[in-house]
Amino acid sequence: MTKPLHFSVLFFFLLLSFTAFSQNKGGNETDYQVGIKKAKSRITLDGKLDEADWKEANIAANFWQNFPYDTSRSNAKTETRVLFDDNFLYVAAVCYQNRNYVVSSLKRDFQRGSSDIFGINIDPFKDKLNGFNFAISPYGVQREGLITNGQEFTTDWDNKWYSKVTNYDDRWVVEMAIPFKTLRYKLQEGLNEWMINFFRNDISRNETSVWAPVPRNFAPASLAFSGTLVWEEKPPKPGANISLIPYGLVETNRDYLSNTRPKSFLNIGFDAKVAITPSLNLDLTVNPDFAQVEVDQQVTNLSRFELFFPERRQFFLENSDLFSSFGNGSINPFFSRRIGLYRNPRTGFNEKIPILAGLRLSGRLNKNWRLGVLNTQTARQSFGDSVALPSTNFGMFALQRRLGTRSFVSMMLVNKEPLNPALGDVSTKFHRVAGLEYRFASADNRWLFKTFYHRSFTSQILPQQYAWGVNLGYDHPTFNGRMTTSDIGDNHTLETGFLPRRSLLRSSGEANFVFFPKGKWAKLINRFYVGPDWDFLYGKSQGRFVDWDAGLFGGVTFQNQSLLTFALLRWDYTYLFFPFDPTNTGGQELPSNTRYLYFSNRASFTSNVRKPFYFSLNTRWGNYFNGKIQQFQGSLNYRYQPYGIFSLDFNYNRIRLPRPYNNSDLLLIGPKIDISFTDKIFLKGIVQYNNQINNINTNIRFQWRYKPASDLFIVYTDNYFAYEGSDDKGIVRAFQPKNRALVVKMTYWLNL
Repeated sequence: MTKPLHFSVLFFFLLLSFTAFSQNKGGNETDYQVGIKKAKSRITLDGKLDEADWKEANIAANFWQNFPYDTSRSNAKTETRVLFDDNFLYVAAVCYQNRNYVVSSLKRDFQRGSSDIFGINIDPFKDKLNGFNFAISPYGVQREGLITNGQEFTTDWDNKWYSKVTNYDDRWVVEMAIPFKTLRYKLQEGLNEWMINFFRNDISRNETSVWAPVPRNFAPASLAFSGTLVWEEKPPKPGANISLIPYGLVETNRDYLSNTRPKSFLNIGFDAKVAITPSLNLDLTVNPDFAQVEVDQQVTNLSRFELFFPERRQFFLENSDLFSSFGNGSINPFFSRRIGLYRNPRTGFNEKIPILAGLRLSGRLNKNWRLGVLNTQTARQSFGDSVALPSTNFGMFALQRRLGTRSFVSMMLVNKEPLNPALGDVSTKFHRVAGLEYRFASADNRWLFKTFYHRSFTSQILPQQYAWGVNLGYDHPTFNGRMTTSDIGDNHTLETGFLPRRSLLRSSGEANFVFFPKGKWAKLINRFYVGPDWDFLYGKSQGRFVDWDAGLFGGVTFQNQSLLTFALLRWDYTYLFFPFDPTNTGGQELPSNTRYLYFSNRASFTSNVRKPFYFSLNTRWGNYFNGKIQQFQGSLNYRYQPYGIFSLDFNYNRIRLPRPYNNSDLLLIGPKIDISFTDKIFLKGIVQYNNQINNINTNIRFQWRYKPASDLFIVYTDNYFAYEGSDDKGIVRAFQPKNRALVVKMTYWLNL
């Protein structure tokens, strides 16, 4: 592995040598400042800005483009103002635009890039690493989220804030009132300044704009590029913030595979949010139930290893960067889906394990220190006669220390410990992982560097219970690249994490030269890029390469925001160290200790998402192991503005292998609806047909937000056999049910 590793490093830096290596100063805080005054009278949230305080407030205007260019002023005129009183931070904006809005949904926390919006980024600690994001559409639909690691954005954070939008023929006017107790900050001595930026997405003009300039190779959420909010007096001390969220649930379900009678039960529990300090929050949950969480979207599995499915449960999502960002995508020491979910080998589906209680303490100790503590206790659970899981405690401790500007060092400890090791088929002893990580980001966000070292601890001390890795990235408007190197020991295990493979050395990366056309081509193409991509995996226990792929990759971003990408001249190499059926359908397996070098091409296209009808299509064609493959994957979408989206996802794989191996036509198709009848009543449904696992499943979720952050859910889900086949008890017929459930759940957010 030494030679390919050195080759990757040398190749990466040789490419860097051809780029303009000058470093721009990061940030705009000295050039873009806006003062905030205290309101002298009451602000009425009506979207009219007719109070005297608004007329006297400082104005931040003259926005810059972020897309399609970043060197000219915005065509969409926007004027913003800020005020405060003892309880709220007020933000106002006048967004000049006719009523030709593009809005994908009336549902809260809509997807990025799908709607016209006005938004604000707030960084109270001025660390350019962590901040808050609030946005609103012309129809008054809210979205709030957290910004972590300087630019990573998530809407997994939920809190109450207030807004009003008024629409006119030539503009829409926004008023926001954000409670100070929602913003986690600490008072500082002397002059108080926060980092701030305003942004706007005007899809009809095909333009994204920002107040403080952000280079077009970064998103508006990048905190490295912000202005300054200057307080004329100290921000008020945040008040107490304690919320109780009880729930009640009625469920009826039936497992047809077990041939048992329908079961019905009543369940109650609650969540609580307690602000220990203005910037440190304690979340408690007792007997939680996540029945309202949407089902996983199925995928066609052509891999030899476990697939990664994202976490969707709210308790594990907020501040997840403190817990789940350690390691990298293939070495993750804490994967919260290991808690409260179990893949039943008899059915092949994830099934719930009751969580008795859990707590999460997360946030800031001060400007430089962040803390994360998570602990949950699951109940003992049986799945038929052969599988019994013991009651287990899961815990994680994370501590983060900021070093300089936009860099930090983190440590973590993960623990899994069954309370009754005599039960079940899981590990009978404790399992722990400790780790140390360092992350650096340059002031102008061009350079990103991360390194980590993890070690697992079990009751049996074994050699090579470790993993380490180095990630390096460079982002410039005309060149970007990344390189990742990692080493996983022979006996490194992550029972509470995600680790598909062990005993592995890996080196991967990509480098892209970016070109911005001029002249007549600039009217059609915004940018295009091209460069190599590689991934080498060396099996230490096998003493040889077990996988590698390399090829020429590129893409074209059009001015209408459609996107074409391609992977040409791609070579894949696979060494099978255990038998494997490339179709994953239970057919004749290719023998172990055989090797395959195969060539293929790939391409994808995403159409203009501003149009009511838009689509994406991914294709792959060429060799596959000792045969051939043709793949068509994509999505068809129709936006019925502003009420929702109707879509159809599909995935077809035509695999042809020589006899005696399987030929397969794998089809996964799933129509979906996501409808907002009003800004409080929603319906989401999905049907998925997957012939690879002989399954049809349906999930329908009705939601009524009868009060802010308080909901009534009605959820129906079922699974059927898709075609005639056999199970462990004999022959089954098409459309024979596997399991079925109906849940009614009500939550209520109570501020104490």
